[in-house]
Amino acid sequence: MDSLTLLVLANPADRRLRLLDRLPQDTRIAAGDSVGAVASAAPGADVILAWFTGRALLEEVWRMAPRVRWVHSSSAGVENVLFPALIASPAVLTNSRGLFSRSLAEFVMAAILFFAKDLRRMVRSQAAGLWDPFEIEEIHGRWIGILGYGDIGRTVAGRARALGMRVAVLRRRSGLSPHDPLIERLVPPEGLPELLTLADYLVLTVPLTPQTRGLVGEAQLNLMKPGAVLINIARGPVVVEADLVRALEQKRIRGAALDVFDAEPLPPGHPFYRLDNVLLSPHCADHFPGWMDRAMEFFLENFERFHKGEPLQNVVDKTLGY
Repeated sequence: MDSLTLLVLANPADRRLRLLDRLPQDTRIAAGDSVGAVASAAPGADVILAWFTGRALLEEVWRMAPRVRWVHSSSAGVENVLFPALIASPAVLTNSRGLFSRSLAEFVMAAILFFAKDLRRMVRSQAAGLWDPFEIEEIHGRWIGILGYGDIGRTVAGRARALGMRVAVLRRRSGLSPHDPLIERLVPPEGLPELLTLADYLVLTVPLTPQTRGLVGEAQLNLMKPGAVLINIARGPVVVEADLVRALEQKRIRGAALDVFDAEPLPPGHPFYRLDNVLLSPHCADHFPGWMDRAMEFFLENFERFHKGEPLQNVVDKTLGY
């Protein structure tokens, strides 16, 4: 293949960009976090790496780069990089799906144990110097409902089954085998109420699309068990945040573990900060040591495939948004 031109939309001081030195020597690389930094190279660009950048910069650069055949998003979610012209184009879009699944699944397990064992009460009593015995919950035999069964959902299911939990899954996309050994109950796409009433722990792993925005609101929260816990590792707007705040304040559900929010950073004074039935993670449940290096490593592996004319990994269905 002829030499390729790569546009990297990133802060050029990011140390991970040094890994790009491993690309073929004839690769032309233009990196920057502004249009001006890549403008001269854009007309001849073949590939764009959106390195944890948003839609605005990518869309502006896209208009200057008519030859681009492949766009890679370093994030797993692509809602912040998709725009109509990219969707309509023949360019391939890939993402980092699967790179963060283990870490996110471990956060889910930590959240389940946090509520089941009431770790907040233990820490509070320890800090107060109190000897405060109480009964804890055994999660063996409890239902975990997973809304969205991609790579993250499957990894969560595997961890949950290892702890003896019963797994129910709803996946909106077809093609899921009813014989998956991790799943005890497979709920059809129209069966969300069934999943909500069944789950002791409801885990959201769906991508953010027009169909999933606001998927869980007051009506859905009212179907959940009073002792149920909602765990959101998807995107904040999948849940109607104001409805969740009210449900938690009124103790209509036991609690929530949240890694994602409508506005990030979560603004000072937000009710989530003061609610003692919320476990709040500042969108870092997938930030294991070297996570950004691993994201760049994956891009380099995919670039090698592209350079050789081989099929790319993690191709996104642009019309579906995942």
